[in-house]
Amino acid sequence: MVRAPHCSTHTRGAVLLAVVLSLLAVLIAPGAESQTDQPIATIRKQAKAGDPQAQYQLGRAFAQGEEVPQDKAEAVRWYRKAAEQGHLDAQNKLGVMYRNGEGVTQDTAEAVRWFRKAAEQGHADAQNNLGVMYHFGEGVSKDTPEAVRWYRKAAEQGLVGAQNNLGLMYHFGEGVAQDTPEAVRWYRKAAEQGDTAAQVNLGLMYYFGEGVTQDAAEAVRWYRKAAEQGHATAQFNLGGMYEMGEGGLLRSGADAADWYFKAGESFLRAGDRDRALLCVEHIRNLGPIPNSFLADELLKQIY
Repeated sequence: MVRAPHCSTHTRGAVLLAVVLSLLAVLIAPGAESQTDQPIATIRKQAKAGDPQAQYQLGRAFAQGEEVPQDKAEAVRWYRKAAEQGHLDAQNKLGVMYRNGEGVTQDTAEAVRWFRKAAEQGHADAQNNLGVMYHFGEGVSKDTPEAVRWYRKAAEQGLVGAQNNLGLMYHFGEGVAQDTPEAVRWYRKAAEQGDTAAQVNLGLMYYFGEGVTQDAAEAVRWYRKAAEQGHATAQFNLGGMYEMGEGGLLRSGADAADWYFKAGESFLRAGDRDRALLCVEHIRNLGPIPNSFLADELLKQIY
């Protein structure tokens, strides 16, 4: 699995810090998918005849169980046929399958090989994925400057996950000199395109005044954008802002409880039981409020 986001608590109220790497979504969703109205029988016939686009589409169908029974091994077989003919999306997809051990024995070095093939031909998702491998030293020696180089290539093509990742590298000075205004610039590029991780990160920069003038109201604005898209940490942070009455919000235990409850449900859906329990604790700590029952409701879902 991709590493969990770095999280900690902060003394100013209940805000949960989470500078989030946008890795998981990028690794398993390599860009816009080619759509076709052709029936699967036609695609299969074309794939068997050697058409790389049809081979890629057939691999995707098996990977997702669309019009055929899901079969990851069969997906790998067809991705490989397309990848060996130079199909960039297929090369990246095959790298993902090797990296995650889906339909094939996990082999991070082989994942790197396929990511590199597509990345060197300008495939943005593969560039970001290769950056991930260098960032964490998976299948290749850890090399954060090289990670930055590949993140930048993808970020400059507009890939939001890479823009957020590049922002993170500038934020913490990994592989590049620390530069919080530059981190803000890259977070903003991704956030303005709707990337929830970047929206949370930009909110945190405004909350703490890192690389930008401190502005709690602007932090609330970015947390809300991500929270309304279901981002658990953003929902938790927004609950914290209501609990403390920060960022121009009226202090409201009821609103705080609502957002903590939503955060708890989102954490649960992501399999994070510990943070869901943290949400229960925060609702209970709000004291007597009309919706204090939400703590018990959330606890029932956890257990």
